[in-house]
Amino acid sequence: MQFKHPEILYALLLLLIPIFVHLFQLRRFQKIDFTNVAFLKKATLQTRKSSRLKKWLTLLTRLLALACIIFAFAQPFSASKKALNTEKETVLYIDNSFSMEVKGSNGPMLKKVVQDIYENVNGDMKLSWFTNDESKKNVSQTDLKNEVLSLKYSQNQMDLQDVLLKAQQLFSKSTTADKKLILVSDFQQKGSFPAVDSTFSINVVQTKPVVTANLAIDTAYIISKNANNIQLQVTVSKTGELPETASISLLNDGKLIAKTAVDFSESTKNTIVFDIENTQNFIGEIQMDDTQLSYDNSLFFSINYKEKIKVLSINQSNSDFLRKLFDNEGYDYVQQEFNQLNFSVIPSQNFIVLNELKSIPASLTTTLREFSNQGGSIFIIPAKDLDIASYNLLLNTLQVGTINGDAISAEKKIAKINFSHPLYTNVFEKRVTNFQFPSVQSFFQMTSNASKVLSFEDDKPFLLQTGNTFVTTAAFNQQNSNFKTSPLIVPTLINMAQQSLSLPKLYFDAGKLNTFAIPEKLTQDEIVTLKDSISSFIPLQQTKANSVEITTENEPAKAGNYGVYQNEQLLQYISYNYPRTESRLTYANAEDWEGVETFSSVSDLFNSIAEENNTTSFWKWFVIFAVLFLLVEMFILKFFK
Repeated sequence: MQFKHPEILYALLLLLIPIFVHLFQLRRFQKIDFTNVAFLKKATLQTRKSSRLKKWLTLLTRLLALACIIFAFAQPFSASKKALNTEKETVLYIDNSFSMEVKGSNGPMLKKVVQDIYENVNGDMKLSWFTNDESKKNVSQTDLKNEVLSLKYSQNQMDLQDVLLKAQQLFSKSTTADKKLILVSDFQQKGSFPAVDSTFSINVVQTKPVVTANLAIDTAYIISKNANNIQLQVTVSKTGELPETASISLLNDGKLIAKTAVDFSESTKNTIVFDIENTQNFIGEIQMDDTQLSYDNSLFFSINYKEKIKVLSINQSNSDFLRKLFDNEGYDYVQQEFNQLNFSVIPSQNFIVLNELKSIPASLTTTLREFSNQGGSIFIIPAKDLDIASYNLLLNTLQVGTINGDAISAEKKIAKINFSHPLYTNVFEKRVTNFQFPSVQSFFQMTSNASKVLSFEDDKPFLLQTGNTFVTTAAFNQQNSNFKTSPLIVPTLINMAQQSLSLPKLYFDAGKLNTFAIPEKLTQDEIVTLKDSISSFIPLQQTKANSVEITTENEPAKAGNYGVYQNEQLLQYISYNYPRTESRLTYANAEDWEGVETFSSVSDLFNSIAEENNTTSFWKWFVIFAVLFLLVEMFILKFFK
């Protein structure tokens, strides 16, 4: 038992006063003589004994009554060690990820959690709390109640290790404080449980859905494209017990274009194909009906009118193979002879091919360096009888490497393909071994740290890449190589040109680092803005010679279709979607997490915390006993004979 005012207990010394008065009282009995002496002696003895007993009982009741009054003013109480610790720190984590939108026994799980917190959080103590995308430190419980009511779902989901690290940041560095971390989550399956930090205790409330079934639109991508038609393939999936068919719709700028059904009778994952006219910008949205999670029922995408890629070939050899590849409607192809080169056209290009130049003047090297620094791509095909010094100057400037001496005359097959290189992504269905590989009659040896794209049989490089620069170690003319007539020439050069401008994908993941280029030439002071129907923001951007490279990460935070504007002029559309990481409703069991205490509901958790911090006061009982002892004293004085 503890006392709130223990100093008052010194008043117990006052109990000595009535004891001393009782022990040293000077009053004596007066003797009176009567005729019957024997009778009087007996009566005197009885009176003395009863009087002495009555006085002792009266003294005892008075002492007890006074002692109870003193104890009552000292305010005795009992409490646990945690309740006595005045240094208490509480950190609350509320999982507001999309999976918390699933319905529990009393509606959507997050809304139920928010309501329970609002009803059960009471008191003056400050606490810290955080979600997957925001945190607040040392706020009052009143502020917490007001703020949680406006809590929204987030595409982010912190794993448990990150949750513990975030909690450590919100706790103070005190070693004596009683620290408690409260986790409210559905514990969607994301690996094993982390080890528990011994510096704070962890209380867990696991929300549980009634039904773990969901339909989701996983992804969409183009499988074929021509001048008039685009085939869009959409992948959808389901988990749990749901109907075998579901309807899916395709919209363009909010208008319904097509609607079909997806069959899940044979598999939990299926694909469907939509045909889209390739005539103009397509501001797309795919929708599916599902009552569980809503965030993955829509997928936004955009298909922009494709700008022609600008290709320039600078020739000192036959360029017919380049003209056949690039002189079509997909490219703005220009070819110039080396001795008639117009330097002013170089900065406006996307892809430049140096076709077997015998030497490279310093002025061209300087221009190509500026072109490369601005994001342009260069493909260097050396001449057999080249000027090594001028070539090495250019190669060193572009950080490709150096040529080691004159060409070596030896027939070699180009027999090794780096299938994982971006140039050959989705080009080969499998790794071919019986390919009719091209060959060369002579080649240059190079010292380089560049990536090998194509190699000879002895693993010496034929095609190298560093950044946005490609270089071969052999000439392409018919006397030296049959590479120009090989099937490899088409994907190699076409993909070089295609990758010279980072064209936007159908969509990007919201909240992640994304980089894309807009083929628009802007002045140094001009900027682009991303807008949707209700908001706009200025992304991180870098102006290059013929494009604007845009980088987004935290914004936009909302999925949708956005326009890229320069002033009020629309340049193109870009789309963002939430990652589909929470579409599969599988959960870990929080009771398997060693070292934590689990509760079935938020109410049970806060009731347990209240009991831990509860103190039992006894002063009322001592007041009652004081009154009882005074009543007993009155009873003794009045009725005891």
